[in-house]
Amino acid sequence: MPRQMIQTDPTDYRTCDEIRIVEGLVEVEGRRVLELGCGAAWMTRLLATRLGARRVTATEVDRIQHAKNLAIQDLPGVEFRFGGAESIADPDATYDGVFLFKSLHHVPVELMDRALAEIRRVLAPGGYVYVSEPVYWGPFNAVMRLIHDERLVRTAAYAAIERAVDSGRFTWERQVFYQSEGVYPSWEAFAERFIQVTHIEHDLDAARLAEVRAAFERHLTPEGARFLKPHRVDLLRAVA
Repeated sequence: MPRQMIQTDPTDYRTCDEIRIVEGLVEVEGRRVLELGCGAAWMTRLLATRLGARRVTATEVDRIQHAKNLAIQDLPGVEFRFGGAESIADPDATYDGVFLFKSLHHVPVELMDRALAEIRRVLAPGGYVYVSEPVYWGPFNAVMRLIHDERLVRTAAYAAIERAVDSGRFTWERQVFYQSEGVYPSWEAFAERFIQVTHIEHDLDAARLAEVRAAFERHLTPEGARFLKPHRVDLLRAVA
């Protein structure tokens, strides 16, 4: 099948929340799944509750966020674990599926190949890998790249997927483009969500911060700033 890293034709994007993409591509109910880079555990919760995973292991490398996740009391089917994708603390063939929701590009570039090898190791034969990544295109990306330009790491993540397929570890089953809506009522709300974060240190001086704010506020209306955020999903299957 033809594949591409960036799609710039809006008509090729489905507009929906990511959980709808997950529901349409993979089976989660009753499965053992691993989520690498779970962040604040929004998708973790949906995997465990709405989609009915039998067991979810959710890892995070940000110690502050991980501590917050450990305080979650209402997800008994979830194990929160500190650690990175390049070293997964499980035996071979533990999981039926692995999810990376916008997290592969956060793996250090020199460790991406090792991470995908580890993912294949802990996947049962025929298991799936669901990788979603932001697409480097569009108005939302134009604002975000002023905060932290991810073009190089996103390109590296895609190249690592290609190498993992070329190595024979995986087959490339599907590629889907979708856009999800994000609405931010104010500059303060946007800054709290994307600048005042603990997983990465943004070294923004006053001039750059003013530039980011001006770029954001060009989209601000009385109802807030509304963006359609483009993403790509690559679905891989572990070769038996």
